[in-house]
Amino acid sequence: MIPGIRNFRSGFVFALTILGLAVVLGAPALASAPPRIEGLVNLMPVPASVTVVDGRFRVDESLAVARAITPELKGGPKDRAFRAAARFMSRLAGRTGLFLKQDFLASQASSGDGGIRYAFGRPGRLIPNEDESYVLKIEPAAIVLDAKTDIGVLRGFETLLQLLSADEKGYYFPCVTVADKPRFTWRGLLIDVGRHFQPVDVIKRNLDAMAAVKMNVLHFHLTEDQGFRVESKVFPKLHELGSDGMYFTQAQIRDLIDYASDRGIRVMPEFDIPGHSTSWFVAYPEFSSAPGPYAIERKFGVFGPAFNPADERIYPFFDAFFKEMAGLFPDPYLHIGGDEVEGHQWDANPAIQSFKKTHGLADNNALQAYFNGRLLKILTKHGKKMVGWDEIFQTSLPKDIVIRSWRGPKSLIEAAQKGYQGILSNGYYIDLCQPAEAHYLNDPLPADSPLDDSQKALILGGEATMWAELVTPETIDSRIWPRTAAIAERLWSPASVRNVDDMYRRLGPVSAALEELGLLHLKNLDMLLRRLAASPRIKPLKVLAEVVEPLKGYDRHGQTEYTSLSPFTRFVDACAPESMPARKFKTGVDKFLAGRDPLTAEELRTIMMTWRENHALVLPFLASSPALREIEPLSLNLARACEIGIEALGHLTKGEGQPASWVQEKGAVLAEASKPAAHAELAVVKAIGRLVEACGVPAK
Repeated sequence: MIPGIRNFRSGFVFALTILGLAVVLGAPALASAPPRIEGLVNLMPVPASVTVVDGRFRVDESLAVARAITPELKGGPKDRAFRAAARFMSRLAGRTGLFLKQDFLASQASSGDGGIRYAFGRPGRLIPNEDESYVLKIEPAAIVLDAKTDIGVLRGFETLLQLLSADEKGYYFPCVTVADKPRFTWRGLLIDVGRHFQPVDVIKRNLDAMAAVKMNVLHFHLTEDQGFRVESKVFPKLHELGSDGMYFTQAQIRDLIDYASDRGIRVMPEFDIPGHSTSWFVAYPEFSSAPGPYAIERKFGVFGPAFNPADERIYPFFDAFFKEMAGLFPDPYLHIGGDEVEGHQWDANPAIQSFKKTHGLADNNALQAYFNGRLLKILTKHGKKMVGWDEIFQTSLPKDIVIRSWRGPKSLIEAAQKGYQGILSNGYYIDLCQPAEAHYLNDPLPADSPLDDSQKALILGGEATMWAELVTPETIDSRIWPRTAAIAERLWSPASVRNVDDMYRRLGPVSAALEELGLLHLKNLDMLLRRLAASPRIKPLKVLAEVVEPLKGYDRHGQTEYTSLSPFTRFVDACAPESMPARKFKTGVDKFLAGRDPLTAEELRTIMMTWRENHALVLPFLASSPALREIEPLSLNLARACEIGIEALGHLTKGEGQPASWVQEKGAVLAEASKPAAHAELAVVKAIGRLVEACGVPAK
């Protein structure tokens, strides 16, 4: 049930205590329960508190939005909150098809007590721990959104839009009072534009999606071995030689920062050093720890080139570079990377080894700590606080740096215990194509955390990480969304909101709603199939793609040597990271095995028959499209697995056990069917295997 929901006037209680999200609205427990209110039960992230009362605010073409100006408020009449209200009204018109009469782009002056009124105390600052709370009160005659800062107003408008509902009379907002605030102050998304460049339109549509689920930090990973992606007017050779011509101009960066700021989102740049830095050395090979020349790296992995900490020339260089970047990026934090320094160049350089001895540096970790200390002075000089991956963690650094934990929660805990702020990314690597459930249950502060209250306060939040080895502008949205919405809820909502099934139920509507912002996570998967088939008729391919997932973790890299020039237009790229039909099938199998319900059995049989017969429909596509021929094992194995599943289901519905030899024989076929093909795998084989295994269990 939604935390904090109560219906006082009708007498139905919807759980004031924060227990999770198994929404009672629409459940059959009470025969006289009120009708299901879609907007209320689909909220994501779940607010801190929702109180439901009788009544509905009806939406029609006369709806107007107005701003209550407080005497102490500074700022122009068309500032961030004004623009947010205008976007809200535009999106509302788009969802309802209503021709709204108010010119909400020209004026939001109050014309009475009705409609939507918003107010805030002051402009919010784009810094950690800024107040993002809001109170949204919907009554039959008026809607009032009140916040301490305009950023809270932005968050409240997103909740209001999610509350939009409909019945036979038209559109309405349910009468509720929402009192909401985030659990964590740092709710970020890293977008890697170094390995594969992502142009301005990709970043903007993802900023819109971040705002829709109340995320507030874009971590901009701007440099990598494969590319240097930002214009430097001080050192123009960096982007001219290290980017293949694909980089953001400073004007584009300023535009993106303004766009993000308008949505209450900070933009924190990352310049990854001293490793992951090949693209820097294309322009300045003299700063590397080994002689050049260097070329932009096309492969992926961990490479040797690294800045030479013993070369005094690099520090004036970084001083000038970071001065320029500090002026370009207003965020108080700057990320220096610091991860995966391979070290062989340092070990092979006699001057570096001599430097280590002279300065009493015992190993390469100490050498990197020296480098970080020098960088810290430069960043501090230019008004920036340092953020880095957990390799930079050294107790000699001041307490105002931020440790980004990617290798595991251990470093996050150790840093907090020593007084350092931290952000969790381990468990939020969305590029690894793990299910939303895995990310959702991953918590920066789990219930069994060993930290005390003062140490817990140092855990700022978390960030989803979209590393870009295997994505292009056509496919990146499908790897970020909708799973990142589950991470957004983990970082915003109360810790007790952990109902996985209900999260998935809400994830579908949220995913569809995000399309209005221009995201391509749903439509482009079909587009890729149409391209491969050279035909608009792709239903058999789609049936197969919906039960196929890309290989998990880094296993896809083991299938071939991907480079930044590889095609990412194959069948695997048209498959979502997580198959929702496969999850539904697994749930059905669990339900059937728990109670042997005949209706569930028939549903399972019907879908397996569809999957089995689909193979014959796929074969003509393989004959006409050489690019699709690699999927034949997937299609054939799906048919074979479903044949076994149908047989097993038949035995189970009749109460017929099978000998161990039969279970072993069928299990061997399923094991073969589970093997990767076309860099992907079938997502339903394990569930079918459970039906087979159940046949070998004696009936009770």
